[in-house]
Amino acid sequence: MPTLEAMGDTHEPHLVPLPGPDAHHRPPAGTRRPWENIDQAQAALDGATGPEPPAPPLCPECGLAGERRPTHTGQHVLLEPGYPLPAHLVPGGHRWYLGGDGTAWNGGLDEPPPGATCRIPHRLACPGLTLDEIRPWRWLEAVREFNTDRARRKADEDGFPGALPDVG
Repeated sequence: MPTLEAMGDTHEPHLVPLPGPDAHHRPPAGTRRPWENIDQAQAALDGATGPEPPAPPLCPECGLAGERRPTHTGQHVLLEPGYPLPAHLVPGGHRWYLGGDGTAWNGGLDEPPPGATCRIPHRLACPGLTLDEIRPWRWLEAVREFNTDRARRKADEDGFPGALPDVG
């Protein structure tokens, strides 16, 4: 039987040089990695906009304390402290689940499994924001816009007038 050394595995690092003039170029420390912009955009869409450490986990709108949890995007979400809710009662996009390591993740618009519980972002229950600012049913707005476009196209195809005539 051949040994590992005979097969070329000597446990010594083998660096394969990259072609081109930037083969050994490394970005300066603190330079944003290409995926960080995408992660931050996703975090904002998910509502992971909590205050980052070392700032205290206080809501900037109402001053109440929340439960700050890290997310997989590297941002933090400020969750409403205290109690999980039945996930089917929480609007899609606002269902936060906690992993075994304490990392929070947003379930998106997917239907929650039967009996699932989730946490809500403090922003959803914040007394300092109106429902218009929170927009808990963003997905419904998108569906309504889509249906508005469909109805307009159907009206154009069927030859309906854009408005009813003024009959006095």
